[in-house]
Amino acid sequence: MASKLLLPFLLLLALVAGSHAGSIAVYWGQYTAEGSLASACATGLYSYVNIAFLTTFGNGQTPVLNLAGHCDPSAGTCKGLSSDIKSCQSRGVKVLLSLGGASGSYSLSSAADAQSVANYLWNNFLGGSSSSRPLGAAVLDGIDFDIEATNGAHFDDLARDLSQFSSRGKKVYLTAAPQCPYPDAHLNTALQTGLFDYVWIQFYNNPSCEYTSGNIAKLTSAWKTWTSSVKATNFFLGVPASSAAAGSGYIPPNVLTSQVLPAIKGTAKYGGIMVWNRYYDEQNNYSATVKSSV
Repeated sequence: MASKLLLPFLLLLALVAGSHAGSIAVYWGQYTAEGSLASACATGLYSYVNIAFLTTFGNGQTPVLNLAGHCDPSAGTCKGLSSDIKSCQSRGVKVLLSLGGASGSYSLSSAADAQSVANYLWNNFLGGSSSSRPLGAAVLDGIDFDIEATNGAHFDDLARDLSQFSSRGKKVYLTAAPQCPYPDAHLNTALQTGLFDYVWIQFYNNPSCEYTSGNIAKLTSAWKTWTSSVKATNFFLGVPASSAAAGSGYIPPNVLTSQVLPAIKGTAKYGGIMVWNRYYDEQNNYSATVKSSV
């Protein structure tokens, strides 16, 4: 009899304990030594993988997918990734295409230009159809905005245009990777649309708001500003997977689990962490070390 009385209480405890259980997002595509997309998903570490990057688009330019040495889109060899994408999705991993990156040629010249790019993304990577789908027939789960150049003009239009495609049967997830200084210089207008599902904030290469040895105050202050100023489904703490993955802001795994995560996991919209990137993550075993605490 006692065990039956305890059961609802134990279930409640489990629900409370799991209420802020987080996920891990990762970027894949910029280092050939990181292994295949399918193998990254097979680790069971990640819930979201951003394929990086579509480095050229907008302003009348022919879009260019740059996946380092993994494959050559111009030769059609990236179509082979279709089976990897489907393998990831069969494991419950959402796979997105990341736009932009730190270096590239991208901008949007007008609302019409944004609509043109949205149509291109829909037909070539999402649920539409095109004879030139660079990643083959697989339908990606959404689009990630890693916009680190331009003044951000018309990226709000692009977000609205992409969100419209969710009405065609399969939801198109929208995610973004702003820098931690608020507001972000390139993504603020887009983020203010309130259309983004997940926002993984880059808490690295930004001394004003990142972790510095023994000091989490700047990070937690910026985290509070972001989570109270932007409407999104969930927020993720973006971290470099090793000290070599970024110029600054690396958080040792023991510091992340004992200091940083306890300070931010109470946030109602805490989603987990974003790791840059799969290559460094594999080298440093970062996600595997911290996953149980995320």
